[in-house]
Amino acid sequence: MRLADFQKQYVRGALADGVSIAALSVGRGAGKTMLGSGLSLAALLGKIDRQPRREVIIGAKTRDQGRIAWSFIEGLAESLPTKTRKLLTFVRSPRLEVRFEGDGGGHVLRVLASDAKNALGLAPVFSLLDERGFWDRDKGDALEAAIFSALGKRSGRAMVISTSAPDDAHSFSKLLDAPGENVYVQEHRAPAGCAPDDLEAIKAANPGAVTGIGSSLDWLQGEARRALARGGSTLSNYRLFNLNQRVSGETRDMLLTTDEWLNCEVDELPERAGSVVVGIDLGGSASMTAASFYWPDTGRLECLGWFPSQPSLLDRGQRDGVGSRYTEMASRGELTTLGAATVPVAPWVSEVIRHVEGERIAALVMDRYKQAELGQAIDAAGIRCPIVWRGFGFKDGSADCLQFQRACFDGLVKAKPSLLLRSAFGDAVCLRDPANNIKLAKARSLGRIDAASATVLAVSHGARMLAAPVRKARAPVWL
Repeated sequence: MRLADFQKQYVRGALADGVSIAALSVGRGAGKTMLGSGLSLAALLGKIDRQPRREVIIGAKTRDQGRIAWSFIEGLAESLPTKTRKLLTFVRSPRLEVRFEGDGGGHVLRVLASDAKNALGLAPVFSLLDERGFWDRDKGDALEAAIFSALGKRSGRAMVISTSAPDDAHSFSKLLDAPGENVYVQEHRAPAGCAPDDLEAIKAANPGAVTGIGSSLDWLQGEARRALARGGSTLSNYRLFNLNQRVSGETRDMLLTTDEWLNCEVDELPERAGSVVVGIDLGGSASMTAASFYWPDTGRLECLGWFPSQPSLLDRGQRDGVGSRYTEMASRGELTTLGAATVPVAPWVSEVIRHVEGERIAALVMDRYKQAELGQAIDAAGIRCPIVWRGFGFKDGSADCLQFQRACFDGLVKAKPSLLLRSAFGDAVCLRDPANNIKLAKARSLGRIDAASATVLAVSHGARMLAAPVRKARAPVWL
């Protein structure tokens, strides 16, 4: 088996002194499982560690997925000397195993599905966690914890390989972003916001394609063009699996896919002209508070978010599973802190209005869920402007979401690149009732879609303003 340069780099890093966990993230079809299977066989034969009665574990989402690695090992064993091959026994039932009776005997390789009930009493010298980004969250985390905690018994090593997980909150994403001590990380991912058929981006996520490993560059570009033509989940899945980007593979209706929102981002915003619609979404202590500002006449969109100062943005990001994303938003001027444990409503509303000071406010659009609290804050702040109350149920929510989507598709929404909005739309999905009405919802419980909610309120009301017929004043008639 000949290795490409990126595979050699990973093997050197994974087997370096002091490394106990090695993570590899690369596009689909890059030979990850074959590479891991070869190292697992080497560990079973004692080429990595000569400890007696060695135990090697291969973890997979399902038994069928684990069988792929087991089959690779069976195929690789055929190239071994006959004397060594006769000492190997391949067991298919009741559990996929490989037993090696050489070098003192008692060595075994086991394939486990992602269920921690199968992982009691482990003491591996080597472990392979295959396609870790797509294991079931709870069971997968439990099996990973069982394997990692068992590594210390015999100074074992673990390989964690996968294409990117769909979001930053996944355990595999956290391992890549914050590796910690004794962890080696190698990630091959296409740049964020790149065109799907960009050849350099494809090469970045598929380093083996140039040397003939996996899919060819021509095939990948052809798939990119097909995904662009079809759009929707096809394009999202291409970015996730072939460009190795952390794009939601959510099968429910997304409010906007990644590429649909990227079409709304511009380098230069249009001017603030005409009246402005302000959409606000008031959060609590855990959720974000957000405000969006939309100028219907020019399509200009601005969005800001707020959190309480306790806990800090970094701690809050760790708790919400997004790492340092909140601190990065703050450095870009998109997110600020206000108040201690909660965002004070009246000062916050005043700060929202101050952002568009001097502009003519066409309407202040809000969710009626907190109508009493917001109404008191508006009176206390002395704000005088038209107020519109909307709901996020199927009645108002369906009309608002559809009008927002139509405005985006028609090119009526223009915003600067915003990590705040990208993050919100990545977690925003639409639920449907039997009558095919939709309403906004979170794709995950810790997702923060408040910026998306405020934007939907502002843009949908602006779209209704543009669609309203203009009344022409009749010329006076003298009698």
